[in-house]
Amino acid sequence: MSLRFPAPRWAVDIAVAFQFLTRLPIPQAPFAPDGLARAVKFFPLVGLVIGAGAALLLKVLSPHLGRPASALAVLLYLVLITGCLHEDGLADVADSLGGWNPEQRLAILHDSRIGSFGAAALVLSLLSRGVLIAGLPLEHFTAYLVSAHVLCRWSTLPLSYYLPPARDSDGQGARIARLTSAGSLIAGSVFTLVTVVIVLRKAAIAPVLSAIVVSLLGCIFYMRKFGGVTGDCFGATNQLTEIAVYLCGVWQP
Repeated sequence: MSLRFPAPRWAVDIAVAFQFLTRLPIPQAPFAPDGLARAVKFFPLVGLVIGAGAALLLKVLSPHLGRPASALAVLLYLVLITGCLHEDGLADVADSLGGWNPEQRLAILHDSRIGSFGAAALVLSLLSRGVLIAGLPLEHFTAYLVSAHVLCRWSTLPLSYYLPPARDSDGQGARIARLTSAGSLIAGSVFTLVTVVIVLRKAAIAPVLSAIVVSLLGCIFYMRKFGGVTGDCFGATNQLTEIAVYLCGVWQP
């Protein structure tokens, strides 16, 4: 099924964002060279939908399965709804650390096979998220799940605005790197900030700062290691931001 046109531009951009980040049966939007760059501003909205679904699932299952089993079910839901898009990026970036120079690292990123570093990164990511989701305080688990998925999708905005593509090709990084407009960055950031403040109130400070720090460190790291950003870099930053926000939720000062 495809969208009927002419359709509002914002509706097309939202459809592209959901098509790219999820496996939900969204009506197909026609391809446009700048379609993904325009859709980036709606990535946090996709995160809101994914996070709300995860929170609802956890709320329904927790009284019957207990927190650990419910957290495992949430992880399964997240993997299925995103098609392991971000996990794949994290694994590829981890494997690329074995390269000696940017060219070799980029070649490793392009390799579809998974190595020992990538496998370890996947295991640690899934284990960390499972433990942290199970440890979120009951009275705030919905707020932190929603905030984590809004903020981790937001992390693509600053990376794609400030960093150039690491390779001149038609990959995911080249489709949005340095092509994200200032308006998209501002609109996505305002939506993200408002959403997180509404659900977390005063507790929003630590998660927001953690997402900014992870994104900033990612910018520095990717420029030093790859000379720019790729689609895998967005996925890796997404995963690390999600973990950082969960950590804020379970941290007991």
